[in-house]
Amino acid sequence: MCGIVGLFDLTGKRPVDSPRLQRMNHSQSHRGPDGAGEYQEPGVGLGHRRLAIIDLHGGRQPLSNEDQSAWLVFNGEIYNFQTLRQELLARGHHFATRSDSEVILHAWETWGVGCVEHLQGMFAFAIWDRNSASLFLARDRLGMKPLYYTRYADGWVGFSSELQGVTVGLERPAPLSMPALECYFALGYVPDPWTIHPEIYKLEPGCCLLLRRGAPLPQPTRYWDLDFSPRPDTPRTLNQAAEELLERLRETIRSHLVADVPVAGFLSGGIDSSAVAALMAQESSTPPQVCTVSFADPRHDETPYATQIAGQFGLTHHLEQVDPARFDLLESLARHYGEPFADPSALPTWLVCAMARRHVKVVLSGDGGDESLAGYSRFRMLLAEERIRALLPLNLRRLLFGLPGHWYPKLDWAPRWLRARNTLLSLGRDWVEAAFQSVEILPEELRAKLFTPRVHRELQGFRASDVWRHHARNAPEHPLSRLQYLDFKGFLAGRVLVKVDRASMAHGLEVRAPLLDHPLVEWLAAIPPEWKLHQGIGKHLLKESLRSILPAEILTRPKQGFNMPLAAWLRGPLAHRLREEVLGPTLLESGLFETKTLHHLVETHLSGRRNNAAPLWALLMFAAFERLRQERNF
Repeated sequence: MCGIVGLFDLTGKRPVDSPRLQRMNHSQSHRGPDGAGEYQEPGVGLGHRRLAIIDLHGGRQPLSNEDQSAWLVFNGEIYNFQTLRQELLARGHHFATRSDSEVILHAWETWGVGCVEHLQGMFAFAIWDRNSASLFLARDRLGMKPLYYTRYADGWVGFSSELQGVTVGLERPAPLSMPALECYFALGYVPDPWTIHPEIYKLEPGCCLLLRRGAPLPQPTRYWDLDFSPRPDTPRTLNQAAEELLERLRETIRSHLVADVPVAGFLSGGIDSSAVAALMAQESSTPPQVCTVSFADPRHDETPYATQIAGQFGLTHHLEQVDPARFDLLESLARHYGEPFADPSALPTWLVCAMARRHVKVVLSGDGGDESLAGYSRFRMLLAEERIRALLPLNLRRLLFGLPGHWYPKLDWAPRWLRARNTLLSLGRDWVEAAFQSVEILPEELRAKLFTPRVHRELQGFRASDVWRHHARNAPEHPLSRLQYLDFKGFLAGRVLVKVDRASMAHGLEVRAPLLDHPLVEWLAAIPPEWKLHQGIGKHLLKESLRSILPAEILTRPKQGFNMPLAAWLRGPLAHRLREEVLGPTLLESGLFETKTLHHLVETHLSGRRNNAAPLWALLMFAAFERLRQERNF
């Protein structure tokens, strides 16, 4: 796990601007505290920050092939590198290291751009090939590792593992992207391929980019997409599927335990992390370590379940209590995420990663289980609504449900059965709009009031839900499968994985997600949807596969997650900062937000009349980002 940067001259063989490359590389030193390296030749410069995990002494980068005609910088882990190494040795390749990095380089020599199809793991890498005068950029299938790029005004292309690695190379301050702003306040993050700056892009998951000297900057090429079609190897019964899933989980855990440093696990006490921890124990020769953070508030503390699993499987349990209300970290979050990011669980995730790094360099997480196995409660609600949609045409539903939904009051204070507004609005929309609504943090009508006329003019009719509609064109037919597909494209790649990558790498910690190993994800996608969400219960298949391993109370307990008391924070310890930031000069003088709406959001929340926690947190994080942007002048 590392950080990579680079410069490539599209126009010729100009000397590399060494200070620019060094600034880019230094900007992400936290991603690689174990070493730094650079390689330059006319027209190309590569930089690398290393977190040493495999081949601690021989895996330094940039790394070259035998005749130094090809050079690699790589961030991630390749879990099938030992198998690939044997195949490449049989083809006549010679290896100078034991690292997984060198396997990528020889795979490029053998298969060219097709090398990515042979790699199993999480990765973002760049290969400079002098023989073809080309630079090849690639990102893993699910987007576990990030890669940003831009074409600078002087004809150089810059790329980096983090946004700030690209922005420090800018010759002039970058403007804000209004479509990205609309997406951020709709979703709490900026989805791929955009960034908050209109001239900088994220390489999308499952995509690669081949740059050639003398040619214009091309469009990325997609080499992989998630297919939900039935496969010949799909089990015929639920019992067969449960047995095979358990074996596949064991195989995946084994591959993710390969490292030259100790590997621990995150253990929250939920089903996903408990499954990973239990299988780690069964696949390890010595008791593995697990890391758990506890919270003083019992409503958010899962420690008893984590302690139960640690005791049952003889795990070495590191347990620390943390205060999730560490508001002094808001500036650090804004700095390390590089662009606005409004998931409040980033705060406890940051603390979990800091705690784990005090003990190990590598941890396995349970990320991905909710997406692959339909664990989110919104899947269940959206499927129930879809059965009603199937009975009535859209125009009639808009009349019967949509209009009443717009007039129905937003009763945040009322019992759940009285809060019908979102359900009515959802039923009055098509499935794409409904799916988007289920993950919105600010509804469209509120964004319309929040933004100034300037923002609306620059949006030119763009709506954040257009992103979902774009992905929906390739979604499968089954209602559950298409919801999962959209989650993989948006929520997982843009929010969950970004949150974990930045929080972990800020502390020099590698997080591996075995439930997102792409062969497992592909196999689960082809499983009948009714085995995943069964009689309203998510992760049914996973629970069936683990009945002989995990106790019943773990398998049947409700999903909890990192749900922080955000509304109470904003009315209590953060109330002063809320007024200071949201009603301060950074936002009021930006020309982006209507003053009246900002005051309304703050006052109605503080009075208890409305729960505006999500939009207010988004505004707090945007203010922190904007202040840093102005200080850095990017």
